[in-house]
Amino acid sequence: MEADDAANVRNEGVLPQNQDLNVVVTPVTQILSDYGWYLLFLCVGVYLLIQHLNKKRYIQNQSQSVTVVNQDPVSVVRRQEALEASRQRMQEELNAKAEEFKERQKMIEEEKRKQKMLYKGKAKVAQNTEEATSSTVLKPKTDKKLRSGGYNPLAGDGGGTCSWRPGRRGPSAGG
Repeated sequence: MEADDAANVRNEGVLPQNQDLNVVVTPVTQILSDYGWYLLFLCVGVYLLIQHLNKKRYIQNQSQSVTVVNQDPVSVVRRQEALEASRQRMQEELNAKAEEFKERQKMIEEEKRKQKMLYKGKAKVAQNTEEATSSTVLKPKTDKKLRSGGYNPLAGDGGGTCSWRPGRRGPSAGG
């Protein structure tokens, strides 16, 4: 046993233990076990925020470099003139289409008016001929499908094949 104790003393001397590192590791593991998910989400959020800001800054730098490069006054004037000419052409096309649409609408309205006048004319002619052929006033026909009298389930009248009546209300008579 003494030999084993001597071997343990030698092994401890060979493998030095660092107490300072153990003091730091224990609280860090405790924090990670308690707040690990929160720290993970925080890190991901910070990463995404940094990526977004870098992209925004890159786009801003690109737009500034483009405007600095294209400051030639002659090319700027040419580009503006071309843009104005294009807008003018588009406006003329739009005006032409609007005029065509108005023309079509007028033609449709004219056709409707003619149809209406033609229909009214035919109706007047038909009315005049009808009045000329019949001098007496005809009675309107009555609809024979509706029953006058007879069974009405809402009125409670008898009639029909069912003669059921509800029972009396109130306590039952018994002894």
